[in-house]
Amino acid sequence: MATSRMVHQSLVAAEKLAEEGIDIEVIDPRTINPLDRGIILTSVEKTSRLVIAHEAVKAFGIGAEISAMVCEEAIDSLDGPIIRVGAPFTPIPFSLESTYLPGVHDIIDAVHRVMEYSWG
Repeated sequence: MATSRMVHQSLVAAEKLAEEGIDIEVIDPRTINPLDRGIILTSVEKTSRLVIAHEAVKAFGIGAEISAMVCEEAIDSLDGPIIRVGAPFTPIPFSLESTYLPGVHDIIDAVHRVMEYSWG
């Protein structure tokens, strides 16, 4: 699941992960209010995993809200923890933005980490 710029980063990550034999589903909810809860919950039920990628800081963002919603409504569908990809919670100068913002490599790393788990 990804929002905004992270959708494009996630699609690139999906192509790279496919080369490793890992098939991921990229969900773009388009809006965060209203949030298309159904498509997210359906994906979690189908894949049993969730990585949430967004450009904002990881703490207190939309990823935390989506994670809470999935835990409340579909925690039994998960085979491992939800992993969030976001920017660190720290001020950053514009000149360092490319090292600060999450990218394809962060999403690939998160997918690898979520694939290591199996609670089922």
